[in-house]
Amino acid sequence: MTISDPAPGERAPTLSRRHAAGASSARGLLFTVLGEFALVAERTAWTSALIEVLGQLGVDEKATRQALMRTAADGWLRAERIGRRTLWHLTPNAERLLTDGAQRIYSFTGPAQGWDGTWLLVSVRVPESDRRARHLLRTRLSWAGFGSLGAGLWISTHPEREAEVAEVLREARIADDAHVFIATRPGIGDVRAMVQQAWDLVAVEEQYEDFIAEFSDPARKNALIDQIELVHAWRRFPAIDPALPRELLPSRWSGVKAATLFGQQHTAWAPAARTAWEALNPPRT
Repeated sequence: MTISDPAPGERAPTLSRRHAAGASSARGLLFTVLGEFALVAERTAWTSALIEVLGQLGVDEKATRQALMRTAADGWLRAERIGRRTLWHLTPNAERLLTDGAQRIYSFTGPAQGWDGTWLLVSVRVPESDRRARHLLRTRLSWAGFGSLGAGLWISTHPEREAEVAEVLREARIADDAHVFIATRPGIGDVRAMVQQAWDLVAVEEQYEDFIAEFSDPARKNALIDQIELVHAWRRFPAIDPALPRELLPSRWSGVKAATLFGQQHTAWAPAARTAWEALNPPRT
């Protein structure tokens, strides 16, 4: 019996925001399964269980094995050989990542409550040649709910995320060229026009409508697969919905209805889904 560990002193792995937000790929689905089931059980999963589950989601065995190997190589999983079988362990980094992700996914309910009119502004100059910094800034600030007004100016209705912004700026190595403000609007200009410029809320609304149409059936056929598809689909919304206060949203907004539906279906399908997962993934003997 052997366990493969990351090399001592190895840097903490990073996960692309594409996969963090639920990319429709073998690896994206793998992280959804691990976060939904492995994280809250034994922190482990058999290869056979993952092949079976991802197979039912349309991923072939070769793609699943490749996703597992890449995920292990990146430091998220450790492989333990038990005879001819392989048991995958979540690494401490994976546990932290999935725990943070689960908190964000399950606590996300759409519009912010009790907004006091305070904005968080970021003004930063990034050289055109620094593609890494520009990409990191765009993806990480979008993930944090920021919208862009152009010319290096980003806005958010979440001043409590100031520390998160500072971390992004340091990671992009542009903190010395950035300015962060906590501000209020004096009432000049149309705030809804500003919001429309900063965020594509029409596109977000369309995705909420698609989610509602797909998961409104209370009696789908396979609780395990239904639960994975539900969570995987919901994972993208914290990344694309800035969670604006209700007064800044369009009068027709499906985010609240979609969040209610997610909570109801997740609760309803969870017991049967958990039983099905445990049948595929029994404790080692």
